This record gives sequence, structure tokens and C-alpha cells, in this order.
Amino acid sequence: MNGKKKLSEKKIPHIATKLRDHIVTVPHEILAASGIVIMGRRIKSLIFSTDIAIIRNCNADAVLAVYPFTPQQIIADAIVSTSSMPVFCGVGGGTTTGARVVMLAKDAEALGATAVVVNAPTSNTVIQHIRNVVDIPIVVTVLDENTDIEARLAAGAGILNISAAARTPEVVRIIREKYPDVPIIATGGPTRESITRTVQAGANAISFTPPTAADLFSGLMTRYRNEHETRTRESRESEEN
Repeated sequence: MNGKKKLSEKKIPHIATKLRDHIVTVPHEILAASGIVIMGRRIKSLIFSTDIAIIRNCNADAVLAVYPFTPQQIIADAIVSTSSMPVFCGVGGGTTTGARVVMLAKDAEALGATAVVVNAPTSNTVIQHIRNVVDIPIVVTVLDENTDIEARLAAGAGILNISAAARTPEVVRIIREKYPDVPIIATGGPTRESITRTVQAGANAISFTPPTAADLFSGLMTRYRNEHETRTRESRESEEN
């Protein structure tokens, strides 16, 4: 070891403030990923969200801003301008197709996005057109191992985003065996174990779906109620004594 401690053995100081201690933290298992270095910044974790409040209060390395509606510049602008981390911006490819996808990709780069994300149905021709007009990575979503990865890469894909539900670790492993050097982002799944399997299969970075704001607020209100009940009980006991 040449006298050097492993990273896991090093004592890492943790600093937080009273008002900013309550944040969404990504699962620790994601740290085992190698990461993808984009423009000098290493990215291991991507928070899959368009909720600005959550984006501003999490410790992910980047934002995966993809949503189930046709992409709009005003949404991309709101997320990119308020995020303190790189944004991978969805520009369509499913419902939204053709020249509009290319235009949205160009706009996303102009707004400051770090990468653009296209959905699985996007044609290679559209990917080629995007590659001709942007100078940021194109992330192409992959649903299974039957995707023609070679054609995607030739068209201009720079990163693969593997989203195969429960089969994600298996699909990552198959593609990694064929393409050992291709950058891969993958969905981590619902458990810490599934994240570990996906990282071990060869994913360089993991996308993480955070709890909703409603879920987070529910937990916060439960804590407030418990604290209130404790203070009330202690006050009554003090008065009785």
C-alpha cells in the first residue's frame, strides 16, 4: 500500500449546518462505481428528478432531467439555471421526434446543459443531426441487449443510458463484455443490492430516483408531531412535579 490508506479507510470530515443538514443523499453503494469524467468533472451519481427543490437539496453529482412530456426550453432553462450541478437534459426521441429533437438539443446546450439525453426510439439519423450541431455528449437510452450499439455509437452516441427494469444488471453485463470502454449510465433499481449488482456488472454511473417531496414532507411532519408530543408530555410532567 506504500504507506497510503485505502479511500474506505481514510477519515473523511463531514460538515453540515443546522438549516442545510436535511438533504436527499444518494445510496452509498453508488460510490463504488468508477464514474464518468465529463469536462474534468467525475460523475458517479445522477438524481433522476425535475423537482427543483430536491435538486437544490441533494448530494448527487449530476441531474438526469428527463420527464414524460414533450421537452420545453423553459423547463430546461429553469432546471439548468437553478441547479448547482451538471444537468443531463432530456430532449425527446419518443413522442417528440425529428427536427424538433435536434432544435431542443441545440437549445439545451445553449442554456448550459452538460449533456443531452434521447429516448430509445430515436433514430440514428436524428442522433447524427444532433451530433452535427452540439458539442456536448449525447446520451442514448438502451432498453435491452438487442439494441444495435455499434450503430448508435457510429451515429454519435457518447454515453449509453441502460434502463432495462429488473434486467438492468444483466443487460449492462452483456453490453460491457462487448464494449469494454463505452461509458454506461444505468438505473440502480429499488434496493441497495440492485445498485451493487449494476455497478459490479460494469455501470460507470448510476441514476437514482429520490423520494417525492410529499414523501419527504410526510417524514418531516411525523418528526415534528413526535417532538411536539414529547415537549407536551415533558411540560405536563414538570407542572405536576
